[in-house]
Amino acid sequence: MPLRLLHHLAGWLGQWPPLAPLQVVGSGRRAAPGWDGRIHPLLGVACPDGLILSVPPGVAALVRRETRDAKVCDLPPELPRLVGCPGHRLAHGVFRWTTAPAALPDAGRWLAADDPAVPAWLAVFGREVLVARDPDTGAHLAGVGVKRHTADGHELAVRTAPRARGRGLAGRLVAQAARRSLDEGAVPTLVHDPGDAAGARVADAAGFADRGWRYCGLSESVR
Repeated sequence: MPLRLLHHLAGWLGQWPPLAPLQVVGSGRRAAPGWDGRIHPLLGVACPDGLILSVPPGVAALVRRETRDAKVCDLPPELPRLVGCPGHRLAHGVFRWTTAPAALPDAGRWLAADDPAVPAWLAVFGREVLVARDPDTGAHLAGVGVKRHTADGHELAVRTAPRARGRGLAGRLVAQAARRSLDEGAVPTLVHDPGDAAGARVADAAGFADRGWRYCGLSESVR
């Protein structure tokens, strides 16, 4: 495992690596604003050695007790309530990282997030975002935002306009953004829904292998 990834996960979750199949860690980071200025009271990352479930220190003992007999792949659905978010639900994802992005050609330009050419969904990431535009019309085609969780780890988020899908654009943008994160001293990570075949293809194309790592967090609300 890259040392930068170890430092990132230890800082982001409160501990890494896991010392048990399922380990609950109380971390002050869960009560502090995250990359978007919001509180994220439950985060988990699982590797083949086990799962670190990071929660606020005040509820760590309760969560530890309630998950004593739980399986990593079958966490108790009441976890959102235990961390003070009864209106949310558990969300699961495939967690990927790379130190060797695919050698794909650049596909976009870095723009300030408040640039008028940046769409609203991308502007929320702040700082600079990666944007691909139609060379003829200037219309937005795709973009990548960066969640700067720690100085050692950046999570990339990509979205492509429907009319621009199927061109390999997203993979090129993710690889381009990953190279920049590495240049800044951070390991780029990527999370996608387990059932998102398109997201998996983008990750594969950009050089983010599926190593069997998984992610869990809270959704916005129960649907």
